[in-house]
Amino acid sequence: MKPVQHIVLLFFLCTNTMLLAQKGRVLHKPTFDQNRLHFGFYLGLNQNDFKIDYKNSSIANPEITTTATTGFNVGLITDLRLHKNFNLRFEPGLISNSKSLTFEHINGTAQKSRTANSTYLHMPLVLKISTNRLDNVRPYLLAGISYDINFTSNENNSNDNAAGEFRTKTNGAMYELGIGVDFYLYYFKFSPSIRGVFALNNELIYDSDPTSQWTSPVNFLGTRGIFLNFSFE
Repeated sequence: MKPVQHIVLLFFLCTNTMLLAQKGRVLHKPTFDQNRLHFGFYLGLNQNDFKIDYKNSSIANPEITTTATTGFNVGLITDLRLHKNFNLRFEPGLISNSKSLTFEHINGTAQKSRTANSTYLHMPLVLKISTNRLDNVRPYLLAGISYDINFTSNENNSNDNAAGEFRTKTNGAMYELGIGVDFYLYYFKFSPSIRGVFALNNELIYDSDPTSQWTSPVNFLGTRGIFLNFSFE
């Protein structure tokens, strides 16, 4: 089973367990959603790779594959109530992961592999659209955009792939879509959510050589991934 499938399975197992635990329970925190502003934090896991589109170049049949490891997410939540079913959320956090790229069209083991490490400040502004509350459960949808700063982008490194350095842009933008469920517990609200995250801009820094076998065939390289977050509010 792929790591991304583990993340999805974990989300549904957690959600199903919590749903079963809610049956017949006393109503918890009945006025929680009437607060105009509230705060929280989240912890989670992520699985990211790159979406890659190619362009015409001197490289015949380019092929780049990406293998990602499971990373972690941690951040804060500021939630503004707009309406009984709509909330605007600012969720700044630190996201960490790494990706291994294999340039299948390049001969030579040492030259065909590169690693892209990512530790970045993820600053999403998210609209949360919730159903009406049912006992201690409330499903919701998420949609938002984010501004991201990658502290390990390597953008300012004067060396490029010819010297073994794979570079991406420090600043980027993403959009995200997701689903989740609020569970109202005795002391706090617990919310597992799963969301897809997709880059809006090309993150690749091109090599100085316009015929580079690593970057010249690439028209677009952008992060795409899945986040599993556990929020406590």
